[in-house]
Amino acid sequence: MTKRLLPLTRRGFGRVLLAGAGAGLVTAGALPRQAFAETTLERAKAAGFVRVGFANEAPFGYADASGKLTGEAPEVLRVVLARIGIPEVDGVLTEFGSLIPGLKAGRFDIIAAGMYVKPERCEQILFSEPTYSIGEAFAVQKGNPKGLATYKEVAAQPDVKLGVMTGAVQKDYAMKSGVKEDQIMSFPDTPSAIAALRAGRVDVVAATALTIADMIQKSGADSGIEALKSFSKVGEESVVGHGAFGFRKEDVDFRDAVNAELKTFIGSPEHIALVTPLGFGENLLPVLTTEEICGM
Repeated sequence: MTKRLLPLTRRGFGRVLLAGAGAGLVTAGALPRQAFAETTLERAKAAGFVRVGFANEAPFGYADASGKLTGEAPEVLRVVLARIGIPEVDGVLTEFGSLIPGLKAGRFDIIAAGMYVKPERCEQILFSEPTYSIGEAFAVQKGNPKGLATYKEVAAQPDVKLGVMTGAVQKDYAMKSGVKEDQIMSFPDTPSAIAALRAGRVDVVAATALTIADMIQKSGADSGIEALKSFSKVGEESVVGHGAFGFRKEDVDFRDAVNAELKTFIGSPEHIALVTPLGFGENLLPVLTTEEICGM
C-alpha cells in the first residue's frame, strides 16, 4: 500500500479525490492517456504537478518531520521540473522493492528515490541521466565484534545475519560473494534494518555509504552501532552506483525533457549548493552515463 505524506493543500486534496473517483475501472494515471491521448508530460504540465514515488531513504528521498518530501532526488527534480513548467511535486511513499511495479502500474509517474541505474532495471523502465555516484558501506555493532569488513567475511560466518533493504542491490552483492540466502534479512527500508541491528536481530547492515552515515548520525552517539569505512568494489566488481530518475517506457518525451535540464544543471554551482547540505557535492558527481551503465 502507498500513502501520501506531503501536507494536503486544498488543491492537492482535490487531486487525490479526483484520482480516487476515477479508480473504479482504470488507474488515475491511465485514464487521461486513454481518453485524451495526452502524454504524461503534457498532462503534468497542464495540471501543474506530478506524482513521484519515493522509499523514505535519507538522504536520497524521504519525508522530513513536517511531512515535506525532501532528499537529493526530490530536490533536484523540483528544480528541473519547474524549468519545464511543472511547479509542484507530490510524493507517494512506496517500499523500495515496489517502486518499479508502482511506476509501471501508474500509481505515480516518476521514481525519485536515488535508484541506481542497473542493466536489469533498464529492461523494465527508462532512466534519466545520473545525478550522483556513490560507494557502499556497512553498519555494525560498536567495536565490530564479528570482524565484518567485507561480504566474504559475512559469508565465512554462517551464523552472521546481514540486513538489507528489499529490492536494493546489496542483496545481489552479498549473494555473489557467497552469502547464503538464509543469512540475509530484508527490510522495507533502511531505518528498519538499522533498528534490527541495534536490537541484535542482525549483525551487519549494508547500504550506500551516505545512507549508512545518515543512519548512524540519526541514531546518536550512544546507539551502540558504528559505520565502517566505505568501499567501491566487491571482489573485482565496481559497486559505485549511479542514481537517476525512473520513467515508464512510453514516457520518452518526459525523460528527454528532464535530461535536457539535467545536462546544464548537474555540476553547476546552483546544483552543488542545493545538494551539499544533504551530503552530496562535487566529489559525488556522476562518472558514467545511463547509456554506458545500461549497456554493461
